[in-house]
Amino acid sequence: MSGEMTAVNPATGEEIARYGQHTPQQVARMIEAAEAASSDWGRTSIERRCELMGEMSRLLTARRDWYATLMTAEVGKPIAESRAEVDKCAWVCRYYAESAVDMLADRHIETDRTQSYVHHEPLGVILAVMPWNFPFWQVFRFAAPALCAGNAGLLKHASNVPGCATAIAEAFTDAGFPAGVFQALLIPGDRVSEVIDAPAVAAATLTGSEVAGAALAERAGARLKKVVLELGGSDPYLVLADADIELAAEVCAKSRVINSGQSCIAAKRFIVHGDAYEPWLERFVAHMRDLSVGDPSAEDTQVGPLARLDLRSELHRQVTKSVAAGARIVLGGEIPDGPGAFYPPTVLTDVAPGMPAYEEELFGPVAAVIRVTSEEEAIRVANDTRFGLGAAVFTSDVARGRHIAAERIDAGTCVVNTFVASDPRLPFGGIKASGFGRELADVGIRAFVNEKTVIVN
Repeated sequence: MSGEMTAVNPATGEEIARYGQHTPQQVARMIEAAEAASSDWGRTSIERRCELMGEMSRLLTARRDWYATLMTAEVGKPIAESRAEVDKCAWVCRYYAESAVDMLADRHIETDRTQSYVHHEPLGVILAVMPWNFPFWQVFRFAAPALCAGNAGLLKHASNVPGCATAIAEAFTDAGFPAGVFQALLIPGDRVSEVIDAPAVAAATLTGSEVAGAALAERAGARLKKVVLELGGSDPYLVLADADIELAAEVCAKSRVINSGQSCIAAKRFIVHGDAYEPWLERFVAHMRDLSVGDPSAEDTQVGPLARLDLRSELHRQVTKSVAAGARIVLGGEIPDGPGAFYPPTVLTDVAPGMPAYEEELFGPVAAVIRVTSEEEAIRVANDTRFGLGAAVFTSDVARGRHIAAERIDAGTCVVNTFVASDPRLPFGGIKASGFGRELADVGIRAFVNEKTVIVN
């Protein structure tokens, strides 16, 4: 081992544990082990692969409280949300365990040949570079389909969640997966290139920042390796004049503070039609004010700390710069006294182009409210962003809402009268600076397979 990774409790600032980093020599051996394992794993029947993924689902359920406590300690996620995250991981494992055989069955196509069909083969070793904000879900969202498809996985997790990374790798071993099929590399971000460069690594996926995604895509592209990227978001939530005000206010507040506001698909920009603006803002601020902020291990906590102090500093910089440019604070906006990386639920109004609150992703419980005078202006403002991950429309006219969601908003996912959330049964991903490629559903399991055309005469 060379160097250390330190897990720190963001609610208290106290050190949890230190983990030794893997040396380049150790990483090379782990890549070799993954390559050797992937060959046998890819030839293992898909039924057996799915059987083991079903066992993983049961293991996650059995260890739910343990894994939830670990997540809450390392990233400050409210404990109720941590338990829900483990449940969702068990769900995605169960979903692919039950569906992968049909998803990857040979697809026969009628042609003028005797037989023509598409056969699915695994690519081999896949590198997954994952973030800290959903330290279990992001990993299993990749691993469940990729391993059911016959690939091996190498996880490079965020440096502040080494305990979660280690626990996940151990879980695959405990569930009965062969040695080498899934391993966690304890390395910093500046060493990802040594993994991408390895000939044995066939492809990569990353969930994280634009900067990290662009760097990985450039490195992998130069080596002709496929990449799937899920990057940042500045999701617009449009509240139209005929919206159900109470529903829109409650859902918007809930979506803004998912994972204490640290989610790529959390609501970020609230674009409200003038006729609905005042009543919606009153109810929205009330919901944000009533949120329970505090110890993430307490059952009733709804907003915990940010994951690190530097992240809080960056969020506060975005708030103060926006206010200096003309935004108005109607709730929160001040760093509290005391230990931990806490930041209060905050509402900014009068947000306009050029401000960080308008242009950038706010990764924390800060809402940017933008008043518009028409539906067309709302749509224009919603699309006036380099991001394109998720979006929502609130209106009592469901047919109109569906049209706006499907035809007018630039995003990978757009919902009507609810909040954006990933679902194993539905494709997930973004456009523009929010990345490319899709995870989950049937397209997700085919992201890292060779769709081989077979013709017989």
